[in-house]
Amino acid sequence: MSHGNARTVFHGRLLIVQRHRAGWPQAHIAKAMGISRKCVKTWIDRYAAEGEAGLRDRSSRPHHSPTRTSVQVEARVVELRRLERRGPAWIGAELGVPARTVSRILRRHAMPPLAALDPITGQVIRASKVTAVRYERERPGELVHMDVKKLGRIPPGGGHRVHGRDSHQHRSRDRDRRRGRSPGYDYVHAAIDDHTRLAYAEVLADEQAATCASFLRRAGAFFAAHHITIQRILTDNAMAYRRSAQVRVAVAELGAVQRFTRPYRPQTNGKVERFNRTLAAEWAYLHPYQTNAQRTAALDDRLHLYNHHRAHTALGGHPPISRVNNAPNSYT
Repeated sequence: MSHGNARTVFHGRLLIVQRHRAGWPQAHIAKAMGISRKCVKTWIDRYAAEGEAGLRDRSSRPHHSPTRTSVQVEARVVELRRLERRGPAWIGAELGVPARTVSRILRRHAMPPLAALDPITGQVIRASKVTAVRYERERPGELVHMDVKKLGRIPPGGGHRVHGRDSHQHRSRDRDRRRGRSPGYDYVHAAIDDHTRLAYAEVLADEQAATCASFLRRAGAFFAAHHITIQRILTDNAMAYRRSAQVRVAVAELGAVQRFTRPYRPQTNGKVERFNRTLAAEWAYLHPYQTNAQRTAALDDRLHLYNHHRAHTALGGHPPISRVNNAPNSYT
């Protein structure tokens, strides 16, 4: 296919043939059109062999690709994406295929990006938005993102993922909610370091100011244990963060400065938002838990996996702990 600056688009090729049939020497045609004699001869020969259709653009795709991934492997990539809803790095590691190859396979099969999918059902629920401007702090502790994600508690015996939406248990839960007897919510408080992506999270009973302040102190101790001193904390504009004296005191105790995202711009705090989505897919909705306590107890193992073993695409396929060990010294 010709590009925008090509000297010979279809009409130019047709002009070459017309001038040749009018008796122009090939050298004169080449000079008049600013192209090589070889190019002129190519289009004249192709017209002689195929007619006007030979002057049309052709695909540059090779007739044979001996190193292309097999149909079986491509089918397995698509199957894993549908079943596990994981990214190219994880799928590639599972199948022994480069992550870039997995990405090409997913594009070839028109698989939607994970950001567009519901984490439970896998159905497309939103349009994909790509942020062109990305940033990353140079040293650990320069910026820690903090947020709270609300999760519905699992009733005893499991929710609809265990029993199904048409089950007696699910219908009973709906009746209880209408009568004000809902199991309620868990609040997952999370903090993640911008440079290393080292993360800390807890499941707590609410998102009140005192709870947020206590979590921040424990998060600060967690990062300090990894030799990271928090310098700035970025949160959204929730009341507990913006107007709480208790949170301000906790920030001051850490020797940090608090910053807030712009209103209606959650992508400013995108690293913790993305971490929340990872927790939802790889912890909260990973298994059909039988009880709420079972799900809560599983969080610590998932955090260890995330920080110490899970490949992170923004870190070149390495886990966050690798950056903690190899990063420049944090501020002290």
